[in-house]
Amino acid sequence: MSLETTLVPEPYVWSEPPLGDAKSAPTRFYTDPAVFKAELDHIHMKSWFFAGRVEEVAKPGDFKALDSVGGPVLLVRGEDEVLRAFANVCRHRASILMEGCGNAKNLTCPYHAWNYRLDGTLAGAPGMREVPKFEKPPHGLIPIRMEIWEGSVFLNYDDSAPGLMTHLGNMPELVGSHRLGEMVKTWHMDIETRCNWKLLLENAMETYHTGIVHAATVGAQRSVSFPTQGNWHVIQVQANRSIAVLGQEPPFPPIEGLSEQARKGTFFTVIEPTVQFVYAQDCAWWLAVRPISVDRSVLSVGGCFPRAYTELPDFEERAAPYYKRWEAVAMEDVGILEKQQVGLSSCLARPGPLSWRDDMVLAMNRWVMAQLPADIVAGMAEGAE
Repeated sequence: MSLETTLVPEPYVWSEPPLGDAKSAPTRFYTDPAVFKAELDHIHMKSWFFAGRVEEVAKPGDFKALDSVGGPVLLVRGEDEVLRAFANVCRHRASILMEGCGNAKNLTCPYHAWNYRLDGTLAGAPGMREVPKFEKPPHGLIPIRMEIWEGSVFLNYDDSAPGLMTHLGNMPELVGSHRLGEMVKTWHMDIETRCNWKLLLENAMETYHTGIVHAATVGAQRSVSFPTQGNWHVIQVQANRSIAVLGQEPPFPPIEGLSEQARKGTFFTVIEPTVQFVYAQDCAWWLAVRPISVDRSVLSVGGCFPRAYTELPDFEERAAPYYKRWEAVAMEDVGILEKQQVGLSSCLARPGPLSWRDDMVLAMNRWVMAQLPADIVAGMAEGAE
């Protein structure tokens, strides 16, 4: 079957309650530390999360350190050219091993100089020869489950969770013609935000706000929704050219071989629980959210282009308008979401009626609540009316 017959736009299926009765989530969904703790235990520690791109750690010895809800993580490319993920902590007394990005011959703890090979095995432990029964093999770095899809690295702390491709369901069908695996990351920024992690992703999946919050940048937009199978959601902002730049002709041509549906506009997806990939006709970008506390998050924004574009002599000049757009829109969103977080803390705040343009907000709320214990969901509803 062709893409066009298997994935076509249609309204999100509103059920229990029907459209007109559906309301936004209770304020405790965004403000209650007990709800946040339940999300950590039942969602974030059991789900796939985005950790970066393979081209960031392309050569033997390349490493990237990052933070996650489960603690510090290290991606490292071994001498055998295999990419691995480890807990970024020394097996001696848990000091962080590496920081930032770079290239190393081995991984040495800055505290007591225990050092590890690039495959995570323990190479040296100064002073430990005198310790009875000490052996190196059991004390290598602790691996983290990793899978790669289209050049994107995903990690999961739960070894019993379904595989990444099961998690993605039919997402590869819709976005496959963009060939994200052949793209190269060229830009990123991290933003510390004073809002709940869910607000960042809900905002990224509705165009109701764009003509207001983004009046000076992207302006008003309209979108269509698609049904999905798996743990993801998608809308498409339809436009006959890329919307990844502001008020000008896109500097890069459309990607060759896009499907008929992909040529009609930009796909905004969310892979539950914490990452959005956006597929325009000429590039792709992402928003990855790391929850810190019930009202604090880190938003990572990054972008990539087909490799051939990055090899053009004037690539940086052409790419600059994309970076400007990605940063400007992200900062506008963060500004309004921090105001929303303050509003949600009011003792008088109540769930409000949803618009049909909030369909993906409702879908994502329902996904999160479906993962939580029944008593937590019931507790959120107390006093919500």
